[in-house]
Amino acid sequence: MRLIDIEVNTAVEIVSFEGGKGISSKLRRLGLMPGDQIIIIKRAPFRGPLLVDANGRSVALGRGVAAKIEVSLCE
Repeated sequence: MRLIDIEVNTAVEIVSFEGGKGISSKLRRLGLMPGDQIIIIKRAPFRGPLLVDANGRSVALGRGVAAKIEVSLCE
């Protein structure tokens, strides 16, 4: 499933990135790596960005980027 499809306050683990080196590089610079657990804190209205908690930091991700992040639910 994709990060864009996850509800607010749900813990997920990043499985992989789709979209080539550009998106992978951008997410790694933001400190997001496969295996990291993240939680969606807030969804901005009107198709705005998602605010996620990643390793204790808040990171804003556009919906296009969030659609390219493959995640799995944490148990």
